[in-house]
Amino acid sequence: MKNYFDLKGQVAIVTGCSTGLGVQMAKALANQGANIVVVARRQNLIEQVASEIKEEFGVEALPVVCDITDSEKVEAMVDAALAKFGRIDILINNAGTGGVVPAEDMPDEVFSNEVNIDLFGTFKVARAVAKKAMIPAKYGRIINIASMYGLVGNKVAPTAAYHAAKGGVVNLTRALASEWGKYGITVNAICPGYFYSPLTRETLDSDFFQQNAKTMIPEERYGNEGELDSAAIFLSAPSSSYVTGAALPVDGGYTCM
Repeated sequence: MKNYFDLKGQVAIVTGCSTGLGVQMAKALANQGANIVVVARRQNLIEQVASEIKEEFGVEALPVVCDITDSEKVEAMVDAALAKFGRIDILINNAGTGGVVPAEDMPDEVFSNEVNIDLFGTFKVARAVAKKAMIPAKYGRIINIASMYGLVGNKVAPTAAYHAAKGGVVNLTRALASEWGKYGITVNAICPGYFYSPLTRETLDSDFFQQNAKTMIPEERYGNEGELDSAAIFLSAPSSSYVTGAALPVDGGYTCM
């Protein structure tokens, strides 16, 4: 029997891997046998995550501190991954931020910071991984974590900068897929909806957001832990070699209406 989603011996970099969805996706790939490069800005958290991954899944996990807005640090992070493993097969570009400010009052620095992290940072990591590892290997799986708000607007939270940055990530994904397809590299985006996490639980359980879910989401609920994992595994798999340039919503149907 063929295991279509076997990642044994592969190496995956996951950015924004200190909490939440990043950790969940890293563990999902580790569950399929991938070694994980755990990347975020907080040393204590990524060391803890790396330790958990090794213990739970019996794979290698390398914690590397990196600010994705700093090109030199991004290059050094990729070099560290290659020094340890000699290869990088998968990149999950998950690091991001989110500022809630009405558009008419939004300061330049809020918009600039959003684009610098979510869009430019995503590009910097993809560029370094492709140039140093994937293009030479003629193989790679790049997954950019965008958002359903990269596909549509919203009336719930004023986040124009976030929409702009994540919309940029969606079209950056298409552009990189177009350029790097000849090297055996697929580039796709996942566009998550609202997911429960320690940071969002209280907000999403409020009366307003519960009513919003019933009105705006066909499944009438928000995403639970683990419900992004299968999308990440699917797009990381060697057998998904003819899927590229796609933006996959994982949003309970929010963007289908």
